Amino acid sequence: MLTGAGQGDSLSVVQPMPALSDLNQADRAAFTAALGHLFEHSPWVAEETWAKRPYASAEALHAALCATMRAAPMERQLALILAHPDLAGRLAQQKKLTAESTREQASAGLDHLNDAELAEFTRNNNAYRTKFGFPFIICARLNAKAAILAAMQARLPNSPVAEHAAALGEVEKIAWLRLSDLLKAV
Repeated sequence: MLTGAGQGDSLSVVQPMPALSDLNQADRAAFTAALGHLFEHSPWVAEETWAKRPYASAEALHAALCATMRAAPMERQLALILAHPDLAGRLAQQKKLTAESTREQASAGLDHLNDAELAEFTRNNNAYRTKFGFPFIICARLNAKAAILAAMQARLPNSPVAEHAAALGEVEKIAWLRLSDLLKAV
């Protein structure tokens, strides 16, 4: 049985999570502790989704989490988007990414860039951030570095509204893969 985080415990700590049935029975603190990492530095998504239990499937849980994110005010959505690091950016170079982001960027080969590739990522990240005011988000686990660079360039002409929507769509993909990993780990 899951128990909630104690007063001094951090909600960003990932607790072992046996099964969907345990999530359905978990108190708010335990539910948030287990799922808070699915949306980068934004445990509020899980916390606000807790009350909608029980979930019949992982897909239903993911849909509820995404509905919570989508129903949030624009400012809160933007804060979630801004919580994501630049791909192959400063935080990655300083090895200060979350464990999940580190694995995801590595899966796309972003941890082994040569100087020219790193310079190209930096240029694209800067151009994107300058235009939109938030980092380029793509589900790195579903893309290789060449596809990510191509997507950066292809999406740069888009409108801010289109890119906000694209970023949330990519966040949903990332959250699904993280949730799937969590539920498979049992």
